[in-house]
Amino acid sequence: MTLNARILQAARDRGVMLTCAESCTGGLVAAALTELPGSSDIFDRGFVTYTNAAKIDLLGVCAQTLQTHGAVSEDVAREMAQGALARSQAQFAVSITGIAGPGGSEHKPEGRVCFALAGPEPLHSETIDFGAPGRDAVRTGARDHALGLILRALTGTDTP
Repeated sequence: MTLNARILQAARDRGVMLTCAESCTGGLVAAALTELPGSSDIFDRGFVTYTNAAKIDLLGVCAQTLQTHGAVSEDVAREMAQGALARSQAQFAVSITGIAGPGGSEHKPEGRVCFALAGPEPLHSETIDFGAPGRDAVRTGARDHALGLILRALTGTDTP
């Protein structure tokens, strides 16, 4: 069974809806979650907030958080997930913000992606450094990692 099929089944079993807030993945998580027939049972909406202005306007990310920590930070990822949850009918929200490449800096290198998951459990955030395998690989890796976070939250297991 594919990862997204397992998510679909787990969310149906729990009777919950999902939402996502994406930056560097540009909608890949939403696309994966809606790929299967019946996904309308478990997917409420997705937010693609590529710019800081979009993060502020659509998700309520605090301008001060962006200024202090930058868009690629767990602080912003947490505010994105909380904002998506508050602006949807979902019970779980995953967010992604990162640098897919090419480019980056000494402090925020290419391949650094921050994630957050909001829901009934305490807010969770983490940062993964995918390295610099190329833009497509970072975006795909970030999508798959976010899907794994959702599945683990739904099933309570550590294995995606």
